[in-house]
Amino acid sequence: MEGASETEREFTLVARKPCFGLPTACPHCLPVFIYLKLAKIPFRLGFNLTFPDSDQVPYVESGAYVAYNNEKGGVIESLKEDGIVDLDLELRSVPEFISSKAMISSWLEEAIIYELWLGSDGTSAHNIYYDDLPWPVGKLLYLKQIRSVKQRLGITKDNAERREAEIYRRAKVVYEALSTMLGEGSFFFGRPSSLDAFFLGHALFTLQALPEASLLRNRFLEHGNLVRYAEKHKSECIEAVSSSSSDMHFPPSSSASAPREGPSHWSSKTKSKPKREKTEEEKTFRKRAKCFLAAQFTAVLLFITIMRRSDDNELDLDDDDGDLDYD
Repeated sequence: MEGASETEREFTLVARKPCFGLPTACPHCLPVFIYLKLAKIPFRLGFNLTFPDSDQVPYVESGAYVAYNNEKGGVIESLKEDGIVDLDLELRSVPEFISSKAMISSWLEEAIIYELWLGSDGTSAHNIYYDDLPWPVGKLLYLKQIRSVKQRLGITKDNAERREAEIYRRAKVVYEALSTMLGEGSFFFGRPSSLDAFFLGHALFTLQALPEASLLRNRFLEHGNLVRYAEKHKSECIEAVSSSSSDMHFPPSSSASAPREGPSHWSSKTKSKPKREKTEEEKTFRKRAKCFLAAQFTAVLLFITIMRRSDDNELDLDDDDGDLDYD
């Protein structure tokens, strides 16, 4: 699977839904979208709304081929390794390229995760992941994700302020380094690469999806050349696509393929059609979707109950400590 022959295949990118003026408002999906656009690979765009906590999304599929987000280091790495499209052939051994990608995938990813789940009121996260779920389920999954993010970032009550300062300090270091490296160029290394895709995904998400009061967003705005770079590629990769549907399509829900762990749900804005009798496949999908939501709701309720019991036990221990006599 090499070179020009790949442009003749039909690829589908399954991502989170569009929001905030972006074709997909997920910080993990957007770099894949941009990578395919930079590589000039025609593809369809579909949306998975049923599994907000699935780590398989985004994924790219073409016939029997599927590249999942949670395999081989991510979708872009899978596309490169599997010979679909590789923009980094001449850059793999360049030290600056390797170190820059590492900083984006670690320090800037941490900053985005912190801003999205802990550094804001949660509106952006809700609109991206949970807006299409019943309110109780979405709210409980949101609280569950906050707890998961704190564990991932190593944030506790004792070190919360220190970790926050460290996360923003590292993001500032990365912005300064990339600003110096880019200068006034169109790409970091003179031609499109996965580094551009990853950073553009971060930059456009920061500018479009984070609130104006966001500290990370304001840190980014301090670097005019990075802002110009993001706006230039936004007009070429996103706004140009919005005005023309020549290489981006929205498949109907009945044509969607599903992740390995369960069915996916495609959504696109189409004109209303006369009602028709549901197929067995659609009936099965709806049944599984209801079972999934019920299971998630039950799991989160148990999770919240355990959390509350844990908090009560901690309070009891604190009270006991207060009664001890140290004389």
